[in-house]
Amino acid sequence: MGAMALAARNGGARAIRANGPEDVRAVKAAGLPVIGIHKVFADDVPVYITPTIAAADALAEAGADIIALDCTPRPRQGDAPRAIIAHIRDVLGLESFADISTLEEGMLAAEMGATYVSTTLSGYTEYTAAKAGEPDLELIRALVAHLSVPVVAEGRFNTPELARAAIDAGAYAVVVGTMITNPREITRGFAKAVAG
Repeated sequence: MGAMALAARNGGARAIRANGPEDVRAVKAAGLPVIGIHKVFADDVPVYITPTIAAADALAEAGADIIALDCTPRPRQGDAPRAIIAHIRDVLGLESFADISTLEEGMLAAEMGATYVSTTLSGYTEYTAAKAGEPDLELIRALVAHLSVPVVAEGRFNTPELARAAIDAGAYAVVVGTMITNPREITRGFAKAVAG
C-alpha cells in the first residue's frame, strides 16, 4: 500500500483514501493527506464504512487527516452519523467526509456538520441501484447547487474524461479507486474492450 501511495503521489494525486488503520499508516508515508475509512462488516446491516466512533478513533490514531463515514439512513450497527461527525470534529479535531447516495442525504450530512460531501454511494444503495452504470454527474450538480461545503465526486470515475466531467460539474475533487488500485478490474476492462 505504501508503494501504491507513492506511485499515486508521483502521478499527481493530492490525497489518498485508505481502508483500515494498517493501510492508513502505510500510505501516510507518501506525505499526502489521508482520507481514512474503516470497513466494519455485519451480516444483517448494509452500512460498513466507519459505522462507529471506535472505528473513527482507530483511524485517527493511525494518522488519518480526514475520516469518511456512511451517512445514508440505512440500518446500521453502531453510532448515528451525527454523533460520529461531532466526535470527529469536536474530540479528534479532524475533518469528516460524508459518503452519501442522494441529494437529501448530502443536504442532511452538511447540516450535521460534515466537512465534505461525496457521491461515493450513488448506485450502491438499494434505492439508487438504477444509477449503477455511470458516475452520477447529475447528483454532483445538484449537491453543488444546494450545499456550501465542498462536493467530492466518487463512484465509477474510471477514465480521465469522466474525472474531468466531474470537475466541470462543480466537484471540488474526484476520488478514483478501482481504476487505479485494482489490477484485476483494470485488466478485465482492457480484455473486454479488446474482445469486443
